[in-house]
Amino acid sequence: MIIGFLSLEIYIPYSHSLKEKRKRLSGLKDRLKNRYNVAVAELDYHKKWQRTKIGIVTLNNQKRPIDNLFSKIIADAEENIDGHIIEHQIHYF
Repeated sequence: MIIGFLSLEIYIPYSHSLKEKRKRLSGLKDRLKNRYNVAVAELDYHKKWQRTKIGIVTLNNQKRPIDNLFSKIIADAEENIDGHIIEHQIHYF
């Protein structure tokens, strides 16, 4: 069994409060959970208004389906968040 972990560091320039950031982030997290059946959590920058880091985890027997899924998730996140992905990292366990 292969565990895939994707971290996305996101800059949200149009967020002016923590409440607004969490509202935007909540929509993205719900979308990714429902559409791709993955676990999503905010990992860092909890007190920053315009920055966040989220972690996404999935399981599979092979590495290729995980790579394909993470590519789709990155593209989806870029399209559906009012911000920019600063960095993404993929790890396998």
